[in-house]
Amino acid sequence: MRFGYTDEQEQFRDIVARFLRERSPTSEVRKHMASDAGYDRALWRQLVTELGLTGVHVPESLGGQGFGYVELGIALEEMGRALLCAPYFASSVLATEVLRTVATETEQAMLLPALVSGEKLGTLAWVERGGQWDVAATTLTAHGQGEACRLDGHKKFVLDGHHADLLLVVARTRGSVGDAGLGVYAVDAEAVGITRRQLATIDSTRRQAEITFSDTPARRLGGTESAAVKLRQSLDRATIALACEMVGGARALLDSAVGYAKLRMQFGRPIGSFQAIKHKCAEMLLEVELASSAARYAAAAIDDNDSEVPALASLAKAMAGDAYMHAAIECIQIHGGIGFTWDEDTHLWFKRAKSSQVMLGDASHHRERYMALTEASA
Repeated sequence: MRFGYTDEQEQFRDIVARFLRERSPTSEVRKHMASDAGYDRALWRQLVTELGLTGVHVPESLGGQGFGYVELGIALEEMGRALLCAPYFASSVLATEVLRTVATETEQAMLLPALVSGEKLGTLAWVERGGQWDVAATTLTAHGQGEACRLDGHKKFVLDGHHADLLLVVARTRGSVGDAGLGVYAVDAEAVGITRRQLATIDSTRRQAEITFSDTPARRLGGTESAAVKLRQSLDRATIALACEMVGGARALLDSAVGYAKLRMQFGRPIGSFQAIKHKCAEMLLEVELASSAARYAAAAIDDNDSEVPALASLAKAMAGDAYMHAAIECIQIHGGIGFTWDEDTHLWFKRAKSSQVMLGDASHHRERYMALTEASA
C-alpha cells in the first residue's frame, strides 16, 4: 500500500483547492446557506462540467472519471476545508455508492449517468425516527413486486432530501425482521404519496429533510435477496469519505487558530508565543495528523479491496470526529471573544463539526464497533 500521494494526485488536490478557494469563499457559503436551495447551482454545474468531481470514482463506462477512493478522499478533504455548500455527499457519495454496490449492472447503466452528469441529484434515505444508523432498524415497509412496489413509512435526516430528484429508500418486506427482507428502492421524488419537509438543524451548510411515503410507487433494485450486507458495505465506504471531509474541516480550523495566534497581540507579544496557546495548537496538529493518516489509509484500503475496510472505516470516523470537534472548540477558545460572534467564520466549521460528529455514528459507536470487529477477526 502506498502511503504518500503521487505527483498527479497532488496536482489534482491543488486544482480542487484552488477552484474552491476562488469560487466558494465563506462569503459565498454564508450566502447560499441562507438560500432556499441551500447551494449554488452555477457552482454545482462547474463542479460537474469543469472538474468532473461528481464522478471521480465512477467507472468511465458509466460516465465517470475512473479514479479510486483515494482521489475521492482528496476531493472531499478539500471540500471540507472550504466548507462547500453543495449536495455532493448526498448525491455523489451516498446515492452513487449505494447504486454501485446494490444495483445490477443494467440498473447502474440506467440511473448512475444522470447523477454523474449532474442532470439529477440523488440521496439515500435509511434513517428513521429512532435515529439508528444501522439498516437493520428499518421499519418502512414495501409490498408488491418489481416495478409495481409500494412504500409506506417515514424517513428522517435525509441529506438534501428536500430537493433530490432520485430517492434511494431502504425498506423491508412486510413481516421481516433484522437483516432479512431489506432492500433498496428507487423512487422518483415527484411520485404520488411523498411528503417532504426540510428540517431545521444546527448546520445550515448541509440540509436535511424528513420524508413520508404513503402507498408510493417504487422499484426494487438489485433483485430479491436481502441487501443488508451490500448496504453496510456502501455505508462503510461513505463513512470513510465523510472522515476525509472532516479531516479537511479540522485542518481549516487548525490553520485559522494558528494564523490568529500569530496576529493577536497581548502584553506586547503575539498570543502564539505563550506556552498555553502553543500546547493547544500542538495538540490540534497531532490529532489532525493522526486522523488524516487513518482516513487516507482507509480510503486506500478500499482501492486495495482490503478485508479490514469495515474496521478501518470505524477507526477513521472515530478519530476524525474527535479531531474535528476538538479543533473547533480550541479554535474558538484561541480566537477569544470574537470566536463566538456571527461575523467571525469559526462557528460555521463548529456547526459542521457537530453535525458530522454524529452523522453515520459518533466516536463512541465506532470505537465499540472497531473493537468488536478486530476481536472477531483475531
